[in-house]
Amino acid sequence: MPVETFHTLISRNKRNSWLLIAVFVVLFVGMGLLIGAVWGGGDWAFSIIVAVIAAVVAFILIMFSYFGGASAVLAISKAHTIRKADDPQLFNVVEELSIAAGTPMPKIYLINDTAPNAFATGRNPKHAVVAITTGLRQKLKRDELQGVMAHEMSHIRNYDILFAMLMAVMVGVLVMLCDVFLRSLWFGGGRRRSRSSKEGGGAAHAILLIVALVLAIIAPILARMIQMAMSRQREYLADASAVELTRNPEGLAGALARISDDPEVLEVANRATAHLYIVHPIKRFEKRAKSIFSTHPPIKDRIERLMSLTQ
Repeated sequence: MPVETFHTLISRNKRNSWLLIAVFVVLFVGMGLLIGAVWGGGDWAFSIIVAVIAAVVAFILIMFSYFGGASAVLAISKAHTIRKADDPQLFNVVEELSIAAGTPMPKIYLINDTAPNAFATGRNPKHAVVAITTGLRQKLKRDELQGVMAHEMSHIRNYDILFAMLMAVMVGVLVMLCDVFLRSLWFGGGRRRSRSSKEGGGAAHAILLIVALVLAIIAPILARMIQMAMSRQREYLADASAVELTRNPEGLAGALARISDDPEVLEVANRATAHLYIVHPIKRFEKRAKSIFSTHPPIKDRIERLMSLTQ
């Protein structure tokens, strides 16, 4: 892939990351207005207050994600940092790829788990981290390890790591906000609507309630669909970028097959962090990888694309 194409990709990912923030903040404020209108019986002053609170909460979570998201992911994954003396070969592989990618050397973390897998995280290449499991280190050959590390370095170089962190937080907050609203309806949430009814606003309030209810159900679904579709595209791009770095598609293809076929279960993985890994760590999701809700493309498709690069 030409250098200018990578520059274009990086610029697009940075632009999309900030656009993502803007879009979701608008969604939070909009949902806040609707929720406030329903809870307040049509009182728009109350709606504005709720919308402001939603925006402030969103901003705080965005800042936390940007500056502390990587640390949180590593803590959840029970990863610990290692030094070059602990694994010289691994460090040599990552150093070689850092030079090839033109990015700073990321910190390397190890997860004590026999299931082979790896992920990259951080807000930019200067604050990037790659984490691998002990199972990955023990079960892969050097060229396969190089392929996996090249894939993760590609996520770092392409600024996928920033987008993935922000996307996860934004979708999570939107789902939480909608869930709170839906639950509140079951428990009779909202102020008394008698004043609205007396003033003839009962019909308008009912329409507003229906609109808010529909959006509360649809918004999280659409957000997750967008998240999954963009995640899958980034996996394909990272695979192609990894081959550009190593000139060896067989290495990454072999690693993907070995990781996917391994029967071990990655105990530290959960739905919040699963999209970060090179292969979906929850096996039942991997079997349904063609679903629109999958964060990863099917392994078979990824391997076929990689092997086509050898022709």
